[in-house]
Amino acid sequence: MAPSLFTLSSPSSSFPSSSTTLKPFSSFSTKPTLSIHFVKKPIPVSATADPPPQLQTFWQWLQDQGVVSAKSPVRPGMVPEGLGLIAKKNISRNEVVLEIPNRFWINQDAVVASEIGTVCSGLKPWVSVALFLIRERFRQDSKWGVYLDILPELTDSTVFWSEEELAELQGTQLLSTTLGVKEYVQNEFLKVEEEIILPNKQLFPAPITLDDFFWAFGILRSRAFSRLRGQNLVLIPLADLINHSPNITTEDYAWEIKGAGLFSRDLLFSLRSPVSVKAEEQVLIQYDLDKSNAELALDYGFIESKSERNAYTLTLEISESDPFFGDKLDIAETNGLSETAYFDIVLGRPLPPALIPYLRLVALGGTDAFLLESIFRNTIWGHLDLPVSRANEELICRVVRDACKSALSGYHTTIEEDEKLMEDENLDSRLKIAVGIRAGEKKVLQQIDEIFKGRESELDELEYYQERRLKDLGLVGEQGEIIFWETN
Repeated sequence: MAPSLFTLSSPSSSFPSSSTTLKPFSSFSTKPTLSIHFVKKPIPVSATADPPPQLQTFWQWLQDQGVVSAKSPVRPGMVPEGLGLIAKKNISRNEVVLEIPNRFWINQDAVVASEIGTVCSGLKPWVSVALFLIRERFRQDSKWGVYLDILPELTDSTVFWSEEELAELQGTQLLSTTLGVKEYVQNEFLKVEEEIILPNKQLFPAPITLDDFFWAFGILRSRAFSRLRGQNLVLIPLADLINHSPNITTEDYAWEIKGAGLFSRDLLFSLRSPVSVKAEEQVLIQYDLDKSNAELALDYGFIESKSERNAYTLTLEISESDPFFGDKLDIAETNGLSETAYFDIVLGRPLPPALIPYLRLVALGGTDAFLLESIFRNTIWGHLDLPVSRANEELICRVVRDACKSALSGYHTTIEEDEKLMEDENLDSRLKIAVGIRAGEKKVLQQIDEIFKGRESELDELEYYQERRLKDLGLVGEQGEIIFWETN
């Protein structure tokens, strides 16, 4: 058995999107660093009493289009995060602060209705929307121009970091995930360039570069709303200015899609404030309670100090060379798992319930292999919930602890060194993310090691399958003594 500690799950073919914010990303590899240069200058991120001209133009456009009015409870403004939504009056908990009609959404429907709709019909949803964003950004007469002008050039997402910045993530799962995401995005660009962009130059008159594609990816990754009825990927101008607060502990009712009226077929995106807000304060929401710090850093370019945001993914696999591969795979699939299983270990929380049984299954062999016989097929998972044998239990402890030690050796700093760095109030924002990520991962690895170290110390005290079986047959007493039946 050779379980290994790998990275966060790699990107799937469908674009996993989240909520919103104004932040950056980057990556480290032996390949040339992606340099990002854009024509338009970003809006300054420093707080100011007067909103920048682009933001004023955008706000006026929304009023002219009837999306907002003088009675709207919020307005866009400059905040520490960049842009955000500011309360114009006191707002109560669960009060609707914005309603954006679907004609102002940027999604697949917008792509289909555009000039590139036909050529984008077979693309992944996020790729088609990304091409739409890039094309509209270059068009002088685009109706979306006033919105695109306020979007950030970068976020603090790790996909936009320099090699030097990413070197600070050495040994982390986030580093390998970032490299995987960058490779994925680059491959998608090369494919769409060959199949769509170059054969249709009349539709894409301005050269579209990999830099442009990464910009669009970053915008969608950080700003697209998810978990919406009938909408898996949608940008909602103005609503996507809302920022995240770690102090908000509920995602309930923050946003929804609803009908515009009894006799209307239009839809509205409705945004609510999950907490009460005073006038001139920023309206905030919770992006996702289930995301780890690594996921927050990848999607949005920030992390939280809460311990439960620190996680490490333990990847286990039933080897194809295992003589009992078929039987083990059948058992795993019967119990909702597969040949490869991913277990997210969260700092300060118990191990996932299925982790130990799966470990025991992967390690099963030798004299314990009888449990793989068909007679046990319907009950084996129950047996795996409890220690099988000393040899099996000792093996899983040793392998997991060795894997933890190996992973810990890959970092170039200690937890103590990281915590000392975190005390620096002037620490660069990206370095702060890197230090927080690697410190958090190491704490989780130490936690895993301590758990299995404790299990090792209890090996002689555990009750194994054979002992339980003998007890069930009445052949062993409560104190472990063998019972001899006398015959007359």
